[in-house]
Parts: sequence; C-alpha cells; structure tokens
Amino acid sequence: MVATTTRQQIVEAADKLFYERGFEATSFADIAAVVGLSRGNFYYHFKTKDEILEGVIALRLSKTQAMFDAWQIEAKTPTDRIHSFIQILIMNQTKIMAYGCPVGTLCSELAKLDHIAKNRATEIFTLFRDWLSRQFRDIGHDTGADELAMHVLMRSQGVAALATAFGDEAFVRREVEDMCQWLAAQQPTSSPIEIVSVQNS
Repeated sequence: MVATTTRQQIVEAADKLFYERGFEATSFADIAAVVGLSRGNFYYHFKTKDEILEGVIALRLSKTQAMFDAWQIEAKTPTDRIHSFIQILIMNQTKIMAYGCPVGTLCSELAKLDHIAKNRATEIFTLFRDWLSRQFRDIGHDTGADELAMHVLMRSQGVAALATAFGDEAFVRREVEDMCQWLAAQQPTSSPIEIVSVQNS
C-alpha cells in the first residue's frame, strides 16, 4: 500500500512538472525533490523517466475518462456535455495562459523529440475526438460527427495556443462564447438550445 501510494505521488508530481517545465527539462532530481525521496528510494519505484512518462499519460487518460463519465451523469444532453468541454478553456484559463494546453504541449514536445511515447500521448487527443464524435452523433449528426469533433479540438487548441502567447483573458472569453454560438448552430432546428453568455468570474 505504501509503495503504491509513493508511486502515485511520483506520477502526480511528474505530471505537474512535465506540464509546467516540459518533459525534457524535468529531471529525476526535480521529481524526487517534490516528493521528498532519496535518489535510491526513487529508483525503487521507477528506473527510467520514460516509465514515469507512461505513468503520467495513463494518469491523464484516467482523469479524462473520469471527467467524461461525470459529465455523462451531470449533463442532461449531448450538447450540454460538449458545452462543458468548451468551458474547460475558461475553467483552466490561468494555467493555459501560463503553460498552454497540457495535452497539446506534451504531444508537441514528444513529437519534436521523436520520442517513442509520442503516439501513446496522442491517445489523449483520440479520447477527446472519439468522445466528442459520440456527442455529435447523439445530437443527430449521423454523418460528419468526426469532422465536427475535430473542429472543436482544432478551435480549442488554437485558443489555448494564442492564450499562452498573448495572455489575454478577454480573448479567451470571446472565443469560448463564439464557440458556444457555433455549437448552437449545429442543433436540429426543432430543438434549439439556450446559450449562456460567458461572464467575468
């Protein structure tokens, strides 16, 4: 039990450091310092940084699936669930402006490194894509659901990248509201949805 807890603490610390500093710039010593482990005890749990990276990717996949499962229960309609996805840009805008999208930045860095785990990291985007496609199919888009899903992903990644570059909260809020208006236009004309404007928190 103690070993499992320590291993989880290492992965969670690495997850934060990989996001804020980058995978390549984060060392074993950095992670061990956060967790409070000696180098010897650290190697008992993980022999390589790639093993930690796999743990981080698995953690992010698990958290993403848990978020989707919660939305499945909490949100009344597929449109509400897509709306929740779009609102992530507002919920996490402070971190996004500082460090970018955690998924996008990791995938980009691993691709530049031509790292063996680059396709594994892309599975997080694939999870987003497949989930969004299901929501659009449930709305009534029997064809084109995947294209709509990719549009949401493309738009959200673009907003995240520019939010990091410019640090403009107003821009993020305008873009999120515009995405919500776009989402409204994808509804069957017989069942319009209410669009709630994004207010300053």
